Amino acid sequence: MKKLLYLNLAFFVLLFSCKKDDPTVEPGPTTGPAKTETISGNISESMTLKPDVKYLLKGQVYVKNNAVLTIPAGVIIEMEKIDNAAEKSALIVTKGAKLQVSGTADLPVVFTSAAPSKAPGDWIGVIILGKAPTNLEGAYIRGLSQSADTEFGGTASDDNSGSIQYARIEYAGGLNPEMEEEWELDMASGFSLMGVGTGTKIEHVMVSNSRDDGFQFVGGTVNAKYLVSHNNGDDDFDFDRGYAGKLQFLLAHRVSYSTRVIRGNGMESLNDKGATDAKPYTRPIISNMTVLGPAAISTDLANQSQGIYIRRNTRFVVRNSVIAGYTNGGLMMCPKTKPLLLNNAGSQFKFNLVNADIPDRAFTYDEGPTGIVIIPDLIVAKYATETSDIEKEAVNRNSIIMPIDDLKIQDLSSATPNLMPMTGAASLTGADFSDPEYSSFFTSVAFRGALGTDNWIKGNWISWK
Repeated sequence: MKKLLYLNLAFFVLLFSCKKDDPTVEPGPTTGPAKTETISGNISESMTLKPDVKYLLKGQVYVKNNAVLTIPAGVIIEMEKIDNAAEKSALIVTKGAKLQVSGTADLPVVFTSAAPSKAPGDWIGVIILGKAPTNLEGAYIRGLSQSADTEFGGTASDDNSGSIQYARIEYAGGLNPEMEEEWELDMASGFSLMGVGTGTKIEHVMVSNSRDDGFQFVGGTVNAKYLVSHNNGDDDFDFDRGYAGKLQFLLAHRVSYSTRVIRGNGMESLNDKGATDAKPYTRPIISNMTVLGPAAISTDLANQSQGIYIRRNTRFVVRNSVIAGYTNGGLMMCPKTKPLLLNNAGSQFKFNLVNADIPDRAFTYDEGPTGIVIIPDLIVAKYATETSDIEKEAVNRNSIIMPIDDLKIQDLSSATPNLMPMTGAASLTGADFSDPEYSSFFTSVAFRGALGTDNWIKGNWISWK
């Protein structure tokens, strides 16, 4: 009788401890350096991964119901490769939930493909959805089905979606089709921050070998430091639909032009599809960014890629940065964005070093009403390089560096580049943080670009593969 009672109690405990939304966690083999567990479905209660376990994520895993997913240092999370784009694997942190990644320089948290032969586009990316403002009505992850789990945006500028430190994201970007013309909002890719607020902490994150964008900031107000984008297929840093945050110490590096997209830019920003007055305006505020394109690989003007492309009524503020290595332009604007800079109407470009493969294209202009017609912008170049008798308050005190070797970067071309500046490099001095835009969040340094004398792109969190 007692035995029967115990069996009945065990049955009821098992029955009521399982919930429909719980993730499926399947133990794997325990042989080898680390055992493997498989996670699929929804994470609806807080969960902490184990540092001695390798994880396989199958399909799209949603962290929801205000749950917190905690990932300690050294954890490797592999994403199952699925051929159908809409079903590809992704980690999606929904509104109200949090992601806590606590990697270190030598024990980073790595999100990568599970395929034996890893390739760009094997999975979608790490996507965080918050409650901060966006100028997009009905904001959902583009490329996935619309639901409460893919919705983002709200009114909480200080929204907190967690803390992500020392993480690397590899071989993502599986949603976008090849050569898609992106006139509106990119599909989610790489590390996507959508409506994420200032309560979220993001530092030391690398995205490499994404088939599409590296970092996407879609609406939101989140600030971030120490971001590295390497060999991604589309834009390294992409800003859309009302993003208005602050960023410092950004590095974009690629060894060849993308063959997957029409334009693979170091940085791209737009306000909305129709270049309207939709608010809040997209307006990233950036200092100490280095954008390095595939210098001297090509002088073919058919390639439309830019160091920075500012389009469709976006505002932007960039100081103390280095833009180099692109054939068709260091900085390109369009009819909607050029007047905003020249008339000091919310944009600013000052104290930067600019290079292009073709010298007179350091500053360019898109004059095509229905497509891209890129011409040298001698007007902006004139104002941009003035150091005295300043005519335009928002664009001045920049320098054009020719050839790229004059930037004195130690090693641009090897498989494991050394991107630190040499002694005497122009980038080691000349930074200016006197503008009120830079009175908070930013670390005041003497150097321009992402790197000075302290090499923060070292340790196992960096991989140049």
